[in-house]
Amino acid sequence: MEMEVDCLESSPQVLVESAPGSPDKSTKERMLDLLDKMELRVERLRQEAFRLEEEKDKVLTTLVSMRTSWADMLQNLQEEDRDDVLRYADRVTSRCLTVEVPLKIERDEVQEESLHVVNSMIDSLVMQLRADPAGSRKLCLSYLNACSSSVEQDVTDETFEATVLTCSVDDQKLIQKRLQGLLNYIDKHS
Repeated sequence: MEMEVDCLESSPQVLVESAPGSPDKSTKERMLDLLDKMELRVERLRQEAFRLEEEKDKVLTTLVSMRTSWADMLQNLQEEDRDDVLRYADRVTSRCLTVEVPLKIERDEVQEESLHVVNSMIDSLVMQLRADPAGSRKLCLSYLNACSSSVEQDVTDETFEATVLTCSVDDQKLIQKRLQGLLNYIDKHS
C-alpha cells in the first residue's frame, strides 16, 4: 500500500523516520523515496494547472461562439434587452479573462516577451472568432502550422512562427495544444 506523503501534518524529520521501506534503507534512501513521491504530487499539480488553463480556453471559446450563434436572435430583441444580454456576455467574458492559473515555467526575458506576444495574438484570434469564423479558422490553422513540423494546407503565419520559436519548449507545447483545442472547437461549431 502506497503511503501518501502529507506535507502539512508531519515535520520533514518525522516523514523520513516513518517512511515505509526496507529496514536496510539508509536515511538518504528514505529521503530520496519521499522526494520521489513529492515529485509525483508536483507533477499532478502541474497537470491540473494545465487542465484548468485548457478549461478557461474552452469557456472563452464557447462564450464567443454563443455570441456568434445568437446574432439573429439578438437582432429580434428590443434594443434595451439586446444591450443587457451583450453587457452580460461581455462581463462574463471579462471575468473569465481574469482567471489565471500561473504555472511557472523557467523563461529568460526574450522568452517571456515572446510568450506575451503569442498569447495576445491568440486572444485576438478568439475575440475575432465572433465576427469572422472562417477567417478565424484560417488564421488559427496558420498559427497551428507554425507550431508543427507537419503543415496542413501549406499555410503558416511566419511572424507567429518566429515568435513561437523564441518561446520556451514547454510554452511551445502548450501553445500548440491550445491552438489545436481552439481549431477543434471552431470546426465543431462551424
